[in-house]
Amino acid sequence: MAAMGNGPLAGVRVVELAGIGPGPFAAMLLADLGADVVRVDRPGGAGLAIDPAYDLTNRNKRSVLIDLKADDGPGQVLDLAERADVLIEGYRPGVAERLGVGPQECHARNPRLVYGRMTGWGQDGPLAQCAGHDIAYIAVTGTLGMIGKPDEPPAVPANLVGDYAGGSLYLVIGVLAALQHARTEGGSGQVVDAAIVDGAAHLATMIHGMMAAGGWQDRRGANLLDGGCPFYGNYETADGRYMAVGALEQQFYNEFIELLGINDEAPARKDFARWGELRAAVAARFRTRTREEWTAVFEGSDACVAPVLSLREAPKHPHLAARGTFVDHGGLTQPAPAPRFSATPGSVYRSPAQPGADTDDVARDWDVPGLTKEDR
Repeated sequence: MAAMGNGPLAGVRVVELAGIGPGPFAAMLLADLGADVVRVDRPGGAGLAIDPAYDLTNRNKRSVLIDLKADDGPGQVLDLAERADVLIEGYRPGVAERLGVGPQECHARNPRLVYGRMTGWGQDGPLAQCAGHDIAYIAVTGTLGMIGKPDEPPAVPANLVGDYAGGSLYLVIGVLAALQHARTEGGSGQVVDAAIVDGAAHLATMIHGMMAAGGWQDRRGANLLDGGCPFYGNYETADGRYMAVGALEQQFYNEFIELLGINDEAPARKDFARWGELRAAVAARFRTRTREEWTAVFEGSDACVAPVLSLREAPKHPHLAARGTFVDHGGLTQPAPAPRFSATPGSVYRSPAQPGADTDDVARDWDVPGLTKEDR
């Protein structure tokens, strides 16, 4: 028996139809929480130009190789779905149906199956059949237009806001909610339509409320949380690095300007007409010392100031190191599973799944002998 997770989802079986981006990340999160995730890889790979050994979104999973275009391919996936609690797919709308592994076929074999669908545009609507990527999804929701300086193009936040926050995390929430329903008395399986446009729009709920109340301007760099405020933003240091400032509340702001050394020259923070002057004073002061020196100044304070670290620097931060926010497994430094559980902790227990490497183990553990080559 292969090593399995012991997190809160231990015992939950998940079938992931291989794709790229938010679907695999959502399945990784379920695997991190202890679910037995079997990834159905296709011959020739999923199209992501990365060595599978380094694809951390496939950690804690197992992989079988199935050609869905072969005569016996759909039947093999349905055999897995019959024994699963959850199935995740990220095809364009209608593709799973054409392949013979859509919700109708799966629910005919397993009425309690939670069928999770991950797309950018959703299962319906004028753009449902169009190609797209994270940047387009967050663009039309207004989310991208909020980010960046007012006199520059919107800043691209990698693919974190769309693919992973608006996509993967909402898919996981939906799958877990549907799984709870399926396990209640009289409950049944259902389809979860997780669209990145829906999730990315939902993420901005608080902002929409602030805008309706007159507390948010519908333009970049003019608001409390988007860089428009001089005590909520990033400042360059003497060595060309940056410090992040988030001294919003009065008591934190007081400590911030005291430690920064501009207490006597800083204009009143509520004098909006002098925010430009305040920003210039803060910026000039930060440029007098290095990032390391300013980090030492603000260390342990309530000024809400932190160094802006790179991806390679982050695991070495004392707080993150003490908490084990990053772990080393199989020679790869990577973020540890989150969130944390007192009784059923998750862990990284398997390196990224290699396509098809676990076929025999899954065939035995899930009692699907037709997966093995000798039975085909």
